[in-house]
Amino acid sequence: MKLIVAGVLCVSLLLLILVVFKKKLGLGWLTLFGSHLALSAIAIYIFNFSGFIDETYIPLNPMTIGTVMVLGLPGVALLLGLKLTLI
Repeated sequence: MKLIVAGVLCVSLLLLILVVFKKKLGLGWLTLFGSHLALSAIAIYIFNFSGFIDETYIPLNPMTIGTVMVLGLPGVALLLGLKLTLI
């Protein structure tokens, strides 16, 4: 089973590389992705240590950073609402 999953991962990686270089996207998208990733992590970090709402902490993990990357700053409010609702 692990061999099948590794094979699918390798094939998808090769196809992704093929698409990136065939469409002449270059590495500009990687810079944009990296900047969004860093700004999302910084936004969560600032919220956690600003003391805006006591006893709330949004963990820095790939899921929360990805949510803030896609949704922007309203993503922080979404995560805060989920945190307050579920706990």
